[in-house]
Amino acid sequence: FGPVSTLMPYDGIDEALQLAARGQGSLVGTLVTKDPQIAARIIPVAAALHGRLHILDREAAVESTGHGSPLPPLKHGGPGRAGGGEELGGIRAVKHLMQRTALQGSPTMIAAVTGEHMRGAKLIETEVHPFRRYFEELQIGESLLTHRRTVGEADIVAFGGLSGDYFYMHFDEIAAKDSPFGKRIAHGYFVLSAAAGLFVSPAPGPVLANYGLDTLRFVKPVGIGDTIQARLTAKRKIDRQKKDANGVGQGVVAWDVEVTNQLGEVVASYDILTLVAKKG
Repeated sequence: FGPVSTLMPYDGIDEALQLAARGQGSLVGTLVTKDPQIAARIIPVAAALHGRLHILDREAAVESTGHGSPLPPLKHGGPGRAGGGEELGGIRAVKHLMQRTALQGSPTMIAAVTGEHMRGAKLIETEVHPFRRYFEELQIGESLLTHRRTVGEADIVAFGGLSGDYFYMHFDEIAAKDSPFGKRIAHGYFVLSAAAGLFVSPAPGPVLANYGLDTLRFVKPVGIGDTIQARLTAKRKIDRQKKDANGVGQGVVAWDVEVTNQLGEVVASYDILTLVAKKG
């Protein structure tokens, strides 16, 4: 990390990568760029040369730990001549024979490199509802912020009647006051259902069916009089490589869903999976 620095000119990205490879591996490398597409092109190649890659842009620079500072949970190392052979995140030493490279950067950069939306990354908002796009047309990061809905007494009563869920937190005013929440709250699954009502596009279209639900968490209670809103974002696309009886191809799209209240607090968070038809 010093005190000697060498400045080397290069003609284009390919030559820059060739020059970087001549170091035969290091603990950490930094890519300074404001272009997510450049990061997506360089990082998969440079990952073979470094234990950690630091992607530095204007967004990440505010709280960046810097090129030479190892992240506290990671074992400091790298391939080649650098030392320990890798820099691990998560459960350490599980698969030592596989090379893993930790990525450091802004959510926008990480999303561009991994091809999966990360909360905090830049969103793509258009006048077209994301559910109106075919599998090939949909871009990762396409997002919809829904209209709002205020939860009333009638909602809780109606949902209790439909579901048969008469849990005291929803219906017993006295017992609910003695609970940690201090008031009656809406069913978590009502919040889930109401959010679907906010972001669904009801007319026939490319979205064929709800395929499943992952990572559901009810983060904060929703009480009578609270107003909820949902943010739906295309997170991940999985090509099933299959066709239905009519010869129409399908893919699975994972949508990141954040449900917030009138204070902007997240009350529910989850991924919803949908089967989406292909255009061709």
